[in-house]
Amino acid sequence: MKILSAQEMAACDRVTSERFCVSPEALMQASGEAVARFALRHFASCQRVAVLCGRGNNGGDGMVSADVLARAGRRVTVVLMGAEDGLRASAAKLWRGLGDRSEVERMPCADETALRRALPRVNEAGLIVDAMVGTGFHPPLRGLAREAMEWMRTRKIPVLAVDLPSGWDADAAGSVEAFPVDAVVTFTAPKSAHIFGQLTRRWTDPVVVAPIGSPDEAVATASGLLWAGTAKALAEQPRAVDAHKGSFGNVLMVGGSAGKVGAVAMAAMAAMRTGAGLVTVAAPAEVLPLVAGFAPEMMTMPLEADARELLERKTVVAIGPGFGAGDAEAKALRRLLQTGTASAVIDADALNLLATEPGSVKALARGRRLVLTPHPGEMARLARCTVAEVQADRLRLARRFACENRVTLVLKGWRTIVAHPDGQVAVNTTGNPGMAKGGSGDVLTGIVAGLLAQFPDQVEQVVEAAVCLHGLAADIAVRRLDEHTLLATDTIAALSEAFRLRLADEDGFVWLQGAAHRQEPIR
Repeated sequence: MKILSAQEMAACDRVTSERFCVSPEALMQASGEAVARFALRHFASCQRVAVLCGRGNNGGDGMVSADVLARAGRRVTVVLMGAEDGLRASAAKLWRGLGDRSEVERMPCADETALRRALPRVNEAGLIVDAMVGTGFHPPLRGLAREAMEWMRTRKIPVLAVDLPSGWDADAAGSVEAFPVDAVVTFTAPKSAHIFGQLTRRWTDPVVVAPIGSPDEAVATASGLLWAGTAKALAEQPRAVDAHKGSFGNVLMVGGSAGKVGAVAMAAMAAMRTGAGLVTVAAPAEVLPLVAGFAPEMMTMPLEADARELLERKTVVAIGPGFGAGDAEAKALRRLLQTGTASAVIDADALNLLATEPGSVKALARGRRLVLTPHPGEMARLARCTVAEVQADRLRLARRFACENRVTLVLKGWRTIVAHPDGQVAVNTTGNPGMAKGGSGDVLTGIVAGLLAQFPDQVEQVVEAAVCLHGLAADIAVRRLDEHTLLATDTIAALSEAFRLRLADEDGFVWLQGAAHRQEPIR
């Protein structure tokens, strides 16, 4: 799924209407129906709904949703934020139509006095639908919308945003002054704010995309930005009935040192749980008995063995978890990466060793597919900059490094970025603060290696699917546990459920955020 700018979204709507003959009114109708459908399912207990409408297309979406909610038996109050004579044509027609419905109370607010009279009625609602401004808005909020935002900050009524929380710029990231919301329904494709912005009150709150009739051909972007969740479908493919362990690849997991055997063991277990046919751990001979004790399915070999013997029949080699960063490890890293052409996943200590040798990444990427999975500190060492510089421009730096060195780069963190050698970048939206613990990166390395062993010719999709699965499994585990108590091994245990959980639900919504919690009440 492509990520669009506000300008690209406007172009998509225009192309949908002009080239594919879907009228703006039809798009508005589909948008409003999607919002109402989401409200009826996920705020099912709310019998009174207040819809705050602007005078443009976003307000029109809200009016359609009000009509659908009223037909479904809800008592609806529609508050128009501005004078009726300022309504756009489509919205004006919808506003007049609402006047014919006994279940709908219309409250036009031409000024602050009228709004203050309307707010007590809003306060009686069990759900507020925010349909004041949408994708075309440029901050800051002013006038009546700003007064409504200030009023909402003192209330605990659940809020469902139409397209974007009022106050957000569709192209903005980070945190801005905007309407506090508990769920967001946007349309056709996510915008930058849906991916990079902290839109909702909690990370578990839903941010979903609803299809409204725009064909794929109308959705175009020059940014090269994608949503990583689309690739998860790769991991959901059923296995052939006559498959055997050789059908799903052979992983060599290299790492483990005194005091760090758990890292390589967790990575190996994650690779096995992800579906790799065979997994062998290569670790220093003195720690092999400890490694072998973690799982009986895991094979082991001494790291000191001949490189060709270690790599024989291996589909992918993953190096780094608990590896160590001494001279002996540096020699072993070079020995393994200079032998054969198997795809390689490089993480942790192995990244730090590569960072000490300028040009080594590009050289090693010749003749093999190389996947690097740094956290911001490791990225700073690879790129020879500071962590602050990495965090200030994660997207641009990751894309530049991947293109210059011809690798796939996974820059971990909130909204993990997957940058490919061709300049395409996917952004992941699963995951939670509970993952900020030792071992999370090792598990991701194992998931990447396990999927890459099964789909060696689909590196781009594999890595995007891996980061999505990793975060989704952690979200599922937190649902049963807690952000404070989550362990990396809990994420491994939840992988099975993550494979089964579809990010597109039965109503057609694609869940960018909150998928693991979608069966729970939002407030």
